[in-house]
Formats: sequence, structure tokens, C-alpha cells
Amino acid sequence: MKPTINPNISIIGVAIDLGAGTPGVSLGPSAIRYAGVTERLEKIGYDVKDEGDILANKPLSPLTDGIKLRYLDEVARVNTELCNTVSKVMREGRFPLVLGGDHSIAIGTIAGVLQHKKNLGVIWFDAHGDINTEETSPTGNIHGMPVAVSLGFGHEKLTSIGGSNTKLQAEKLVFIGCRDLDAGERKALKELGITVFTMHEIDRYGMTEVIERALKAAGNGTDGIHVSFDLDSMDPSYVTGTGTRVPGGLTYRESHLALEMIALSEKLVSAEFVEVNPIIDIRNQTAETAVALMGSLLGEWLI
Repeated sequence: MKPTINPNISIIGVAIDLGAGTPGVSLGPSAIRYAGVTERLEKIGYDVKDEGDILANKPLSPLTDGIKLRYLDEVARVNTELCNTVSKVMREGRFPLVLGGDHSIAIGTIAGVLQHKKNLGVIWFDAHGDINTEETSPTGNIHGMPVAVSLGFGHEKLTSIGGSNTKLQAEKLVFIGCRDLDAGERKALKELGITVFTMHEIDRYGMTEVIERALKAAGNGTDGIHVSFDLDSMDPSYVTGTGTRVPGGLTYRESHLALEMIALSEKLVSAEFVEVNPIIDIRNQTAETAVALMGSLLGEWLI
């Protein structure tokens, strides 16, 4: 087993759950480390550097100045620090592997990668759309908004992270595993023409064809691909320890196959795994699953 991507990986933990509706995912980075992520990557052949955790502080009140977005200022601060850390890691020639934390951290991860990969493709594994804004969100939880922010839609404190002129292109973004979309998200996805492979398409065409299409959309003509993997994209029978579970998700092998195929494309430039919640997990199984998936994404082969 040898690294097929950048041989130097930097792990960045983001201990935040302020963007989520369920507390506990701030402990995700520690759970993933405990599950042996460093040892697994080193066994593949990577030089691994742990950058430590970016820590979130919990304000007394989730809302300020009548703004609907919960913990806006602290989520923005954490993501600004994450953007700078990811950019620094890439400037040093290393591959950023970000451990969440709730999915709001994708705002900072993607903003940091965009400092170096202006024409970035993204493959987004998620049960949800994560493309709400303050106006469409039923909860005000920012973990349901990172896609919108990365496209340039949303509150200025979030869209300005990394520079307001550095944003994703909708045609280079691909969703995989969606099965729970809010009305505003369905409207936005259709209007923006974003490629979405729901569980219907995965059941109908199979994961192999879905990933081939996803790689074509996110990989052709781009500077590389970022993978954002929310553990709730998988069926809850495989991931007890994630906060927003929706039945009927990806199987264990479908998930591994998808990530293995992305690895084989040799277009991967960055990745994040989010929404591991050890508080509601059983014997850290979800974190162990996340580590196994990271192995598949980063070139771990049986033979």
C-alpha cells in the first residue's frame, strides 16, 4: 500500500458542534484520533502531521441582534481560523484532512482550499442538501448552510471568509446520497443546476455509474476535487453515532467503493469527514467507520 495522492498529510481537528442541532460532534476529532486515524494513514505510507484542534467557545446565547443564525459569530470565527489553517497546510505542500465537528466547518475548509485551487470540484456526500440560507432554514443551524455559503449565498460574516470573490462554481459541485431536502433546498438545487444523485439514482444505476458521472462533473477541467463526507450519508444501521440520521442511506460497501473510485481518479486535493458524535455512538463504531473510509479515500488497498 502506497500513497497515490500527496504523500504528506496534515490532520486538522475542528471541535465544534455550535452549527448542529444535537450537541456532541465537537468530540468527533478526538473520537476519530482514538479510532487510530494517524496509525492507519502511516501504515498506508503517509507522512502524517497532526495540527491539533481548532476549538469553539460556546456563547451564553445562540442568537444576537435578532439574527436567525445560531452562534453566527463563533461559527464565523472558527471557520476563519480553519480557512487560514487549511491554506497554510496547502502552502506547505501538504494534503489537508479535516476532522469534524459539525458540517458548518466545510465553510472554512473549502474557503481555505480555494486559496490554492481556484477552479475546485467538490463531491458532497450527505443525506441533506446543506444549501439553506437564513431565509429558508427551518432551524437556523449553520450546519445546514455550508454549500450555500461556499457558493456565495448567505450572511456576509460567512460568505466573506476567505474572500468574497473566491467561491465554488455550481456546475462543479456534485451531491451523493441525498434523501432529506427542505423545500428551499430543492428549489435552490434546481435553479442552480447542481448535479444531485439521490438514493433513487444510486439504487437505479449503481454506485459505479454514479461515481463515474460525479467524477466527470467535478473533475473535468478543474484544479482537483475536494471530498466532503457527512457520516449521515450512510444508512443509520452503519453509523449510530451521527446526529441527523435518515433511513435508507448508503451501505458500508457502497461508501467504500465510492471513495476508492475517487482515490483511483488521482484528482483528490483535500477532504473532510464530519458529524461523528461519540456521545450517541456505540463503542466508538462510527469513528472507526470514518477511519476505515479515510483509508479507502487515501489509497488503502487490500492487495
